[in-house]
Amino acid sequence: MSCSSSSGSEGEEEGFDSYRKGGYHAVRIGDPFSGGRYIAQRKLGWGQFSTVWLAFDTLSSNYVALKIQKSAQQFAQAALHEIEFLSAAADGDLQNTKCVVRLIDHFKHAGPNGQHLCMVLEFLGDSLLRLIRYNRYKGLKLDRVREICRCILTGLDYLHRELGMIHSDLKPENILLVSTIDSGKDPVRSGLTPLLEKPEGNANGGGGSSTMNLIEKKLKRRAKRAVAKISERRVSMVGGALGEEASSKSERSLDGIDMRCKVVDFGNACWADKQFAEEIQTRQYRAPEVILKSGYSFSVDMWSFGCTAFELVTGDMLFAPKEGNGYGEDEDHLALMMELLGKMPRKIAIGGARSKDYFDRHGDLKRIRRLKYWPLDRLLVDKYKLPEGEAKEFAEFLSPVLEFAPEKRPTAQQCLEHPWMNVVSTQNDADNVESQVRNLKIKG
Repeated sequence: MSCSSSSGSEGEEEGFDSYRKGGYHAVRIGDPFSGGRYIAQRKLGWGQFSTVWLAFDTLSSNYVALKIQKSAQQFAQAALHEIEFLSAAADGDLQNTKCVVRLIDHFKHAGPNGQHLCMVLEFLGDSLLRLIRYNRYKGLKLDRVREICRCILTGLDYLHRELGMIHSDLKPENILLVSTIDSGKDPVRSGLTPLLEKPEGNANGGGGSSTMNLIEKKLKRRAKRAVAKISERRVSMVGGALGEEASSKSERSLDGIDMRCKVVDFGNACWADKQFAEEIQTRQYRAPEVILKSGYSFSVDMWSFGCTAFELVTGDMLFAPKEGNGYGEDEDHLALMMELLGKMPRKIAIGGARSKDYFDRHGDLKRIRRLKYWPLDRLLVDKYKLPEGEAKEFAEFLSPVLEFAPEKRPTAQQCLEHPWMNVVSTQNDADNVESQVRNLKIKG
């Protein structure tokens, strides 16, 4: 669960039935927390374990993200786990320059549904997943991708080299921009005046009206989605050139969006020398050694970084495995990896605790025999229409990160030193030339 304005499941609410003993804490706008230091302003999002609220810190006069955990014991334990890692990250980054979300405070809050652990984090903006969607899955310009990658790698280098910490769930939704895409949703940039007391009619109690509001909101959203689907069908029937023209007109500008970002969500983090789980990472960003249960270390985060970087450039997930006729997602995932990266070395293929589930003794997949190889550089050119030179340079940067052998993957520090990461942007020069040409035309 992230601390952004875009957190939670899009288009849905958490459901009023989860507001019970052991569940969520019901928050009202203007509610005070931690002896009145934090005042709830509006809900930012929700997750399976918590809700997140924009709050105003009356001590520092800053807006913060207030994460309120469910009260049941297992959720409290999960919160304590995350606090351990966030505290370590904050203690080692006093200047707040390491591109990792900052934990400001944590405390317990007693409510009708039990005692809730609360975390106060710096307010951040939208996730990279939201940015990709906002850009209509078209992929970002390489200069913007470099800027984002520099922040992610700075965060990973800090976690790995200085703290000995594995994030273990790196993906676009767990990386947040430092500000919102829409400046109107940023409380500072929009000039939001903090609400320091409960508005009229928002007194404690009245749980029934709160429940009715949730039901009404859900019904309204369903109605909107139904109308949107009908509209989409009508648009799709028009088709042809008209559709292409509408698409080109609706392209969104990313100018003015701050591409700096931070790594967030440490609920699944672990220490390199004290791991808690064998199965880690979200499916699409999962490293081969995790699938095969060959053991893992910092390099799993680098694999996830590689998948994320590809997604930023193309707008598509690098690997989206599915179950097939006679084989499962894991085997399809391994097949997709090999189609892109070449055959997995036999030693790696048969070296994991689960290797026999997928590979024969020769290192060939048991159920997926015909692979369609499409190397990364050609994929970038043929499918995503990157210029040959740009595709080659990006592939040279990304391919080592996606090595099957974990020990051969570069570290975050090494990636930061790679030539592709240090290309000087030519965009400003191009803008200057264009401006000069316009001036000449005006004078002429």
